[in-house]
Amino acid sequence: MTDLPVMGGPVIGGPGIGGPVTGDDLDFLSGGGEMGERMRSHDWSSTALGPPQGWPQSLRTIVSVVLSSRQAMFVAWGPELSFLYNDGYVPIFGAKHPEALGRPFAEVWWDIWPQIKPLVDRTLSGEASWYEDLLIPMERRGFREDAWFTFSYTPVRGEDGRIPGMFCAAIETTSQVLAARRTDFHLKLEARLRQLSNPFAVAAAAEEALGRHLGVSRVGYGVVDETARFFTTERNWTDGSVDHQAGTHDLLSFGPEFLNTLRLGGTLTIHDTAADPRCAAPEQQAAFAALNLASTVTTSLVKNGRMVAALYVHDRKPRRWHPDEVRLVEEVAERTWSALERAQAEESLHRANARLAAEGEQMRNLFRQSPNFMCVLRGPDHVFELANDSYRQLVGDRPLIGKPVHEAMPEVAGQGFFELLGRVYDRGKPFVGHALPVRVARQPGAPVEERFITFIYQPIKDADGRVTGIFCEGSDVTEAKRAEDALRDLNATLEQRVAERTADRDRMWRLSTDVMLVARFDGTINAVNPAWTSLLGWTEEELAARNFLDFVHPDDLERTRAEAARLGAGHTTPRFENRYRHKDGRYLWLSWVAVPDDRFIHAVGRDITAQKEADATLRQTEEQLRQAQKMEAVGQLTGGVAHDFNNLLQALEGCLSMIGRRTGEPQVHALLDAGQQAVGRGAKLVQQLMAFARRDSLRPESIGVRDRVLAMSALLERALRADIALDLRLGDDLWPVEVDPTQFELAVINLAVNARDAMPSGGRLTVEAVNSVFSPGDPRGVEGEFLHLSVSDTGCGMPAAVAARAFEPFFTTKDLGKGTGLGLAQVYGLARQAGGTAWIDSAPDHGTTVHLLLRRSGVAPAVEPALPAAIVPPSVGARRHGRVLVVEDDPIVAMTVSTALEDAGFAVLSAANAEEALPHLADDGVDVLLSDVVMPGGMSGIDLAREARERRPGLPVILATGYSEDIARATGIPVLAKPYRIDDLVGRIDAILMGDVEAYKIRE
Repeated sequence: MTDLPVMGGPVIGGPGIGGPVTGDDLDFLSGGGEMGERMRSHDWSSTALGPPQGWPQSLRTIVSVVLSSRQAMFVAWGPELSFLYNDGYVPIFGAKHPEALGRPFAEVWWDIWPQIKPLVDRTLSGEASWYEDLLIPMERRGFREDAWFTFSYTPVRGEDGRIPGMFCAAIETTSQVLAARRTDFHLKLEARLRQLSNPFAVAAAAEEALGRHLGVSRVGYGVVDETARFFTTERNWTDGSVDHQAGTHDLLSFGPEFLNTLRLGGTLTIHDTAADPRCAAPEQQAAFAALNLASTVTTSLVKNGRMVAALYVHDRKPRRWHPDEVRLVEEVAERTWSALERAQAEESLHRANARLAAEGEQMRNLFRQSPNFMCVLRGPDHVFELANDSYRQLVGDRPLIGKPVHEAMPEVAGQGFFELLGRVYDRGKPFVGHALPVRVARQPGAPVEERFITFIYQPIKDADGRVTGIFCEGSDVTEAKRAEDALRDLNATLEQRVAERTADRDRMWRLSTDVMLVARFDGTINAVNPAWTSLLGWTEEELAARNFLDFVHPDDLERTRAEAARLGAGHTTPRFENRYRHKDGRYLWLSWVAVPDDRFIHAVGRDITAQKEADATLRQTEEQLRQAQKMEAVGQLTGGVAHDFNNLLQALEGCLSMIGRRTGEPQVHALLDAGQQAVGRGAKLVQQLMAFARRDSLRPESIGVRDRVLAMSALLERALRADIALDLRLGDDLWPVEVDPTQFELAVINLAVNARDAMPSGGRLTVEAVNSVFSPGDPRGVEGEFLHLSVSDTGCGMPAAVAARAFEPFFTTKDLGKGTGLGLAQVYGLARQAGGTAWIDSAPDHGTTVHLLLRRSGVAPAVEPALPAAIVPPSVGARRHGRVLVVEDDPIVAMTVSTALEDAGFAVLSAANAEEALPHLADDGVDVLLSDVVMPGGMSGIDLAREARERRPGLPVILATGYSEDIARATGIPVLAKPYRIDDLVGRIDAILMGDVEAYKIRE
């Protein structure tokens, strides 16, 4: 609203406006309708304003304006802000009218005074204000309700310039605000329901939206049975303060009056179940108490004269429902019904479509699998649109779909069928043919064969009756036709009938693809069918009077004799399998069914060779799986043995070194050299064991196989003899692989040496590498991109039994002392470490090929760094002595290493584990820490090294290990692999103490 215009600013009145009122001048109260009359008759002497004759001119003027206006207005005046209002303001007051006239503002609007008092105070201080759609909860009809107003507060000055009162022009906008909120709610609900197709989700969304909007305890939607008495809801929404009430409810329990209201389509509104006289009956109170509700709005939906559904809103507290809220519940009920009808219709349509699709698929399957041949031809050119399996069996496996019949089946031209199709298409009448001959090629390139068919050409018509195609359905009655002809001929004479019966038996005898045999009980063949020739290559003349045992595989001979004896004793043979020799020398597996009579054995045999080969392949695959599992178990065992053996070799190396230092006898030094050579051979053996067990300290990196093998060519030629030619077949575009370069070269050397030993008279060694991709399900058990490396020789080869065990550790066919049996085991371990596998193709006198699959690396090969210079121990005079802390759990190794270091001039402290070593690191008394990696207790050597660097940042640390699975964690720490030479250890410690930084770097 706009403030009333005033002179001199926003404050109405002021000094100099009007003069003193004299006598009974009450014209300013004239008119004004009901409130004008009430003001004129009101006893003002009891109010703070006093009689109107004494009111100041400023008050008279504003009261006159209020009474003459139809808009809701009021004036609050004087120290108590006595309230004066017009007829337009009466509806706002409600039950407060007419007692509010002349009473103080704070008493009139006591229920909203805390909210509006700040606004009144600002107005009386001279500040005009305007508010739009302001929410003011008030009690004006005996209950509290929300109301919205747009109004202005304007200060009014008196004759002395002060502000004794205020003026308000107001419009109640409650209806407009609620209508706008209801419209916004409907738009949001509509948008949400439009996205839902499931009826359950539609009801749930409507319940939740309405419940949250109204701020109630529970909302539920459900259907009513045909008696319009029982109400069922699958679920309902709650705010968490009350329980869900899903299920079926008897509406009569709430009283017949309520039930009748709902049946007639009315809305049941209860503000307070405890105070509403309609709810006074004990059974009604019990029903409401069971639902934990104190107020409700329930509206029903009546369709076609019957209540079909209802929507209820429950609140656990008494609540005065606004008519707008009741109207919203009714609208949501109708909207929910409509949305559910749509969703249910869509769901029914979806189910119908799914059912039609299933039925269509079933019909297609029936069409495809029908024993009768069927096809559909479209258009005047009779283009194939559909053809089932039986039709393709009749005409052969040839392209049909999309081709005209004369193009797809040119051999049928001139036989009258194309003309019949044209006649049916033109006339629109079906044609039925019975046992008509047709000459057709049943396989591509095969000669034309005569068949007899019974069929129907049925025209296909559109909605207007026009022919659009032809449906053809029929069956191949060739055998029945021939049998019918034969039967007709047989019926002519008995002699001819007997002859035809014999011919039928002969036909089955001749046409069967299974071998048939008639033999005496001693095995002499009396008769065989032609299948013996097609299957085994033997003619009837070659088999006549021969014994069928002559053709049985030697390994099956005794079993076959025993089965023939059983037949001679009168027993039948339901199934018996043996091998028969083909004329070309190979054997085929046959499965026999045989029955005896009083003179002969009658037997039928079926070729099962392919089935036997498939079974053998399956068994071979299972055996390969068992072999791989066995290799993995052996690898784990050998890894543990190699670890312990390294410690033994280290102790032996230490003892030999100390003996050499303490004696000068030449004979002893010769023995020491032999012992150290044996230690070296043992260390190499352990390295192979560790590689096989995949516990070796590998440093895999991306390498190029072509460059690596070419760089080894000179070494390979030296490993071979002069009578063996080396053939390298390496492409330029080979994929890189990620392996330990040393182990890779060792594997190639091992394969070359094995190949050399397999070619004592010379031959050719071929190393070939190609890129290969393996699909899922490959029998080798790999999948993806691999580099396929093969090493082939032209040597003596090996039997299958030897090849099956060749990868086993310690298995060798070489003479004693000429092989460890670990070379191929190391090759297998390398392939497995590289994510691939290995296998052998070999046969006696046909050479051997070892295949390795190495998984492709996604990293380009790096340029190899230059090898570091060897560490040379300084002379005795240049040595700097220091204190070495030796941490070793093996007492023999600890003793030998400590003694050797003391002989070299170092002071040695010993500890059996990391926990014992830590106290020695508390001061500067230790110059070098030498620690084993794997030790008992909670800390490994790597953990000890890190702790030492935390306590002593500059302390040099050297690690030694014979078990290196965790050594990759030792970043930046030099590692000695057991067994190491004592001189190497002394030289490294000397170099470190002398300040040689390079000696402290990790050796690659």
